[in-house]
Amino acid sequence: MIVYKFGGASVRSAAGIKNLASIVSGVKDNLFIVVSAMGKTTNALEGVLEDFMQANHSSALAKFQQIENYHNEILADLFPDVTDPSAFLQPLYDEIEDMIKQSVGDDYDRWYDKIVSYGEIISTQIVSKFLNVVGIRNRWLDMRKLLITDSNFREANVKMKESQQKLIEAADFEKFQVYIGQGFIGANAKGNPTTLGREGSDYSAAVVANLLNAESLTIWKDVPGILNADPRLYPQAKLVPELTYLEAVELAYSGAQVIHPKTIKPLQNKNIPLYVRPFGNPSEKGSVIKAHVEKPTGIPFYSLLKNQVLVTIRPIDFSFVLEENLPKVFSMINKHRLKVSMIESSAISISVAIGNSRYLPAALDELSNEFDVSYNENLELLTVRGISDEIAQEVTNHREVLLMQRTRRIGRFLMKER
Repeated sequence: MIVYKFGGASVRSAAGIKNLASIVSGVKDNLFIVVSAMGKTTNALEGVLEDFMQANHSSALAKFQQIENYHNEILADLFPDVTDPSAFLQPLYDEIEDMIKQSVGDDYDRWYDKIVSYGEIISTQIVSKFLNVVGIRNRWLDMRKLLITDSNFREANVKMKESQQKLIEAADFEKFQVYIGQGFIGANAKGNPTTLGREGSDYSAAVVANLLNAESLTIWKDVPGILNADPRLYPQAKLVPELTYLEAVELAYSGAQVIHPKTIKPLQNKNIPLYVRPFGNPSEKGSVIKAHVEKPTGIPFYSLLKNQVLVTIRPIDFSFVLEENLPKVFSMINKHRLKVSMIESSAISISVAIGNSRYLPAALDELSNEFDVSYNENLELLTVRGISDEIAQEVTNHREVLLMQRTRRIGRFLMKER
């Protein structure tokens, strides 16, 4: 069996869902399809959540009505001959609206996972229904009942052993050739919904491939495959036909947008190849990530992380002992769920580049209780794999560089955003 994953950009319209159906119709193997929320639905549900957390229920309900309208318009295009094509979703809409009307607690992350996870529930029900109508018989699965996670809300970790038996029993390919499940979501042992981190649908698909011992995973994207740079920033970006797992991990953690950083490990553990193919041109081969490649690419890779903050930490009384304080500093950073993307240290200071988030102010306050803390915002971190003097000069020309690191192969430049 094989696994296909379709992202939000692929299913953002009726035309996209019809194209998904066209791609799936040509598959002869047993198939598990993982689908993200449609278009920008996750962002829209985050807006609903913000109003909900401030007890602004009327505004939250109005925003959710816009989400309903968006999905209903897609349904009207998919089922033009049906009088009320959204009727099958009405119980789900009612369930979400009833939740929004509740009195709010103060656990933002728990409520985030409850509310935002509905984006994937809605999208997969629409896709499943359309495929059944056009003759692609399939069964819809609720991944909140199948992927068992810990209780680290918004960044949950899948418990592979507990999840495997549930998923194998649910995806019985002797009954159906095609199953559809949600990316991004699961639930803890108590049944509380969890999410696997922003853009975690790729990771969901990799976990499914691992647990079901798939022959391959294909992620369908709105790009030709894996490129050596973001074409929006570097118009000369080139397609890379093959990458190793190690190369893919390096790129993902440096900010490459094609794959989610956690996606590779479940695949590498079982030597499952990952194909990245163009949704708009499905006949093209795209790229493949696997254990070994016949020939190294030999071209540089550019990865960019935006919205970075450079935090410099020094001792208040100049009694800093690096070895003693490093664990304390990083314990505080980890406690506030911040993602470190670059580290520089000296005898009396530590500088870290951190992705900006809603947790950062609290972390800075706690660090300031014990250290002298300064920071710079609105930065971007450019990582070049396959660096040269010429490339270093080109990417930093007329830029303010706050921190730079360079090895034989890799250059990293923390700079003011353009």
